[in-house]
Amino acid sequence: MERRKGVQLLVLFRLLSLAACLDRSHFPPSFLFGTSTSSYQIEGAYLEDNKSLSNWDVFTHIPGHIKDGSNGDIADDHYHRYMEDIELMHSLGVNSYRFSISWSRILPRGRFGGINPQGVAFYNKLIDALLLKGIQPFVTLNHYDIPQELEDRYGAWLSAQIQKDFGYFAEVCFEEFGDRVKYWTTFNEPNVMVKFGYGNGKYPPNHCSQPFGNCSSGDSSTEPYVAAHNVILSHATAVEVYKTKYQAKQGGSIGIVMATTWFEPLRDVPADRAAARRAQSFYVPWFLDPIIYGDYPPAMRQILGSRLPRFSTSDKKKLQHKSDFIGVNHYTSSYAKDCMFSPCEGGGSEGDASVLTTGERNGLAIGKPTAMPNFYVVPRGMEKIVMYIKKRYKNIPMFITENGYPQGSDHNTSVKDLLNDKDRVEYLRSYLSSLHKAMRQGADVRGYFVWSLIDNFEWLYGYTLRFGLYHVNYETQERTPKLSATWYQEFLEDSQVLIQKT
Repeated sequence: MERRKGVQLLVLFRLLSLAACLDRSHFPPSFLFGTSTSSYQIEGAYLEDNKSLSNWDVFTHIPGHIKDGSNGDIADDHYHRYMEDIELMHSLGVNSYRFSISWSRILPRGRFGGINPQGVAFYNKLIDALLLKGIQPFVTLNHYDIPQELEDRYGAWLSAQIQKDFGYFAEVCFEEFGDRVKYWTTFNEPNVMVKFGYGNGKYPPNHCSQPFGNCSSGDSSTEPYVAAHNVILSHATAVEVYKTKYQAKQGGSIGIVMATTWFEPLRDVPADRAAARRAQSFYVPWFLDPIIYGDYPPAMRQILGSRLPRFSTSDKKKLQHKSDFIGVNHYTSSYAKDCMFSPCEGGGSEGDASVLTTGERNGLAIGKPTAMPNFYVVPRGMEKIVMYIKKRYKNIPMFITENGYPQGSDHNTSVKDLLNDKDRVEYLRSYLSSLHKAMRQGADVRGYFVWSLIDNFEWLYGYTLRFGLYHVNYETQERTPKLSATWYQEFLEDSQVLIQKT
């Protein structure tokens, strides 16, 4: 063990030896450094202690949906091993932990049934144990998974009824946990959930229409916008409840987490520059403009017309209760090419935005490719997206709620190679440096969370991708620190640890 640690530190030193000095002290003392996970991806215990089936429980059990045919029935067994995982966080030296609460564990039948005391007890134990170690809980209310009953009863996000259900769920959580939880986010990446659930049908409820996907039901031209509208108003419902009933006495803050990609013009021409702006409008401002400013981006309204729902007077009143911060999940960047005035072939189409997105230009990748398709290492994208959000939303406080690197994992991948994850170290180092550059330009960023604490179930990719700082043997559930865990620990503990200065 000592020899392996020595080798890891030697590799670490070589990786960082040419970097300029930038240490933990360059970030504010109150800055949150943490790790992220989500309930479905790590908890397991999918039918234990009166938890009901979630939409992802049902979806993953249908053959053909997940790359390796796996599911989250057991995952990392965090439900039973949470104390061990808190010890991992404590050993890293993080001061915060971002996790999500399983709606199906707290309210197995939504508002149509009672509160599950065993579900509440689990999260109480988790929160209390975190605080005993000096780790602040940073809680997400919805990270893709919802009780399947809400889908079966009224179509979940396609119905305005979901707003009432989500508001009820949020209030139960504020009531049960808000005396100790000071950071709340309503949704994780609703722009991804809506696009994949109702645009191309790759996520539950598997809705789509041609040419965007081959589903048994759905309408890709309208349903994503209806679902997004209900997500936005569900967020507003939860924020209103928190602001009017709980924030003053509990002293916390509430926001929302968005998936972000930095889009760059494929060609230095006006059409592609406009395409990059349009791609962004249909991704992040789609949700944040209504939440911050009360209506959708003008570019969306101009293109979609009546397909884009309108906010009623009562909706706009609810939206006046503003979020305290924005959570930014950022991993990669992409080129954008205009398809509005000239036809596009190949690459990834952004549908109604009339944009083709691609990771290559003239045969060269935008950054180093990874094991995940369309995922490239482009550190400058972190600075660019943070500055974009700073400018568009008047420097509202931000947290980088996810940032991480995927390793491919199959039967031919050795554990030794997975543990020696120097590419992840380089990725985290360079992205943190880019983030710091944005902060030096005045961006009000207050925290950074690595995705992920441990290897876990990675949605459509199952267990074929690993993002963890800790390797997990899924047969034994043994957790083993990777080189990146050692690097993060040293960065947080030792002011002399170096990361690239930009």
